[in-house]
Amino acid sequence: MRSLFAVLLLAVTPVTAQVVGQNQQPGGGGAYTVSVTSKLVIEAVNIKDKQGKSITGLTAKDFTVTEDGVAQTVKICEYQELPVAPDAPATKPARENITLYNRLAITQIAPETAGNVKYKDKRLISIYFDLTSMPPGDKLRALEAAQKFVRTQMTSVDLVSIMRYGGASVDVLQDFTADHDRLLSIMQTLIVGENQQIDDTSSDASSSDTGAAFGQDNGEFNLFNTDRQLAALQTAAKMLGRLSEKKVLIYFASGLQLHGVDNQAQLHATVDDAIRSGVSFWPIDARGLVAQAPLGDATQGSPGSAAMYNGTAALAVTTRLQQSQDTLFTLAGDTGGKALLDYNDLTRGITQAQQSVQSYYILGYYTSNAALDGRFRRIKITVNSQLDAKLDFRQGYYAGKVFGKFTVADKERQLEDALMLGDPVTELTIALELNYFQLNRAEYFVPLVVKIPGSELALAKKGGAQHTLIDFILEVKDDLGNGQTVQNMRDNVNLKLTDATAVELAKRPVEYDTGFTLLPGKYSIKFLARDDETGRIGTFQTTFTIPNLNKELTRVPLSSVVLSGQRVDLKDAIYNASKEKERLKEEAANPLVQNGQKLIPSVTRVFSKSRDLFVYLQAYEQGLPAVEPLIAFVSFYQGQTKVFETQPMEVASGMTNSLKTMPVRFSIGLNGLAPGDYDCQITVIDPTAQKSSFWQAPITLVP
Repeated sequence: MRSLFAVLLLAVTPVTAQVVGQNQQPGGGGAYTVSVTSKLVIEAVNIKDKQGKSITGLTAKDFTVTEDGVAQTVKICEYQELPVAPDAPATKPARENITLYNRLAITQIAPETAGNVKYKDKRLISIYFDLTSMPPGDKLRALEAAQKFVRTQMTSVDLVSIMRYGGASVDVLQDFTADHDRLLSIMQTLIVGENQQIDDTSSDASSSDTGAAFGQDNGEFNLFNTDRQLAALQTAAKMLGRLSEKKVLIYFASGLQLHGVDNQAQLHATVDDAIRSGVSFWPIDARGLVAQAPLGDATQGSPGSAAMYNGTAALAVTTRLQQSQDTLFTLAGDTGGKALLDYNDLTRGITQAQQSVQSYYILGYYTSNAALDGRFRRIKITVNSQLDAKLDFRQGYYAGKVFGKFTVADKERQLEDALMLGDPVTELTIALELNYFQLNRAEYFVPLVVKIPGSELALAKKGGAQHTLIDFILEVKDDLGNGQTVQNMRDNVNLKLTDATAVELAKRPVEYDTGFTLLPGKYSIKFLARDDETGRIGTFQTTFTIPNLNKELTRVPLSSVVLSGQRVDLKDAIYNASKEKERLKEEAANPLVQNGQKLIPSVTRVFSKSRDLFVYLQAYEQGLPAVEPLIAFVSFYQGQTKVFETQPMEVASGMTNSLKTMPVRFSIGLNGLAPGDYDCQITVIDPTAQKSSFWQAPITLVP
């Protein structure tokens, strides 16, 4: 494994050092205190007979519960009787007393005390509005559906809470209540009251530029809307997890589409926390049944290319809609819910969730395994007197962790467990970019760049100097069936900070890079970073493919395209290589290092107008006796409109290796372009062989 890594610091604003631990108070008199804690585990169990009817009248003695094969003593056994038939309509509808609020108050989901089932014989329905994903028309449809449910479909056992995500935080606007007027008042205020729009990142992106050799600020991480939406859902599930009863979360959104190199860890973490909290997601696509014109509606111009004739444009429209619904379908299926897609009566999605929660038992026991090791505990429940009963319950849970009490061995095991277990951790935000460059006919060099917001790291003072410790661990597996590990890396970086760089850490990301070689094929990668001062971990996992460029005959073989907003001197990076000679050798293999400067991939592809955009890629002409000139240029599009294009550049010089590698470099000034979203396209033409290749990716320009 070829490994080169650098950590670049970025920052600006004071950071308060955090002290971990506490000294013993004097005068203790030699007395010792023994503290014993116990973990109460709650399980919601559906029990039905052969005819599908709920079995009633069971007590704690009728259940056998084991955890990892060890019998547990059931301390709580409560039967929740929830009718599914709607209440008889009132003879005379009650007069609504709706109040419009100047500003909606923020509350919280009130927890229940240990061993107390707070909402006995009540059905808990939480209605969650994702305002960042819905345009105004979809917001109105979602709110009208929720109002219709409250007015006409709520039963006497239903309690409803209202939650909202506006881009900054998850707000609980109403704890569980049966007060129709209160619920309708909040929904009406959401329609006419405060302005909730898609999260605006201009305040972060427009922060002052120090002009130092640092990258973009933390504002670029706000562009990861999907990860933040999933993280917000994870937060909502944890809030609802304070209650022992079964909960359904109605998720109103206009689709949820993953972008770029997707961090699948956040999706898995959201699902896992929902299962742990006893929450099932019931997503509702607020767009309803959508009829789309094959070439787009009147809000955009005609494609004006071959795509409108060969079906590519129509296929792209359909694919985009399907992809925006795939994540909703996954969230529902993995948590026991059901997604309502392509249906105009949005209230039906709420009533389906309502009818899914029928009578069930709540069982509680204090686990005999008190170890806070973060491992998975498998649960098995059987009914002693009903051998043919059908049981539906959570199959297990992950134990908690207390990082402050970890030994060195415990910390090492925590990383190993986080790497091996299927339960990812997303306490740190991670953005990652993978590229590939052909070294010879068999091997490809794969540089990897990771960004972590510096504001999420803790600072500690040891020996009078500020520093922060970061652990990194990487595993690459063959994704073609056998799942063998083909590359791995383990590293610990101690970043010693001066007063100036420590101040900047609050506003700038930390950047880490490494590299390794792979053969062509399909792989999966899992990358972990841990703040060694607090134990907070971030996980990034995805799949990627290294193509076999030797088989590319109809187009010009190209490497990955690297977009960058900065070059840095290698001396500005903090290296932790064991041997200087090995580090220099690895630099020679990295095509992003030229003349003592390193090109830093953007990762997030957010660029400032005040800086040039650097583009780097390689073309290959293997098999030719000598290199032949290529023509390359860069174009920017908004929709189907070309707004900028560089002059065609002739690439006539290449390497003398067997691949006849042709480096292609651009430096593009962005001052003449307005801030916004663009599609960046790179075109490479081989006039001699009459071949060409295209590469395109979305980018964002900020002031």
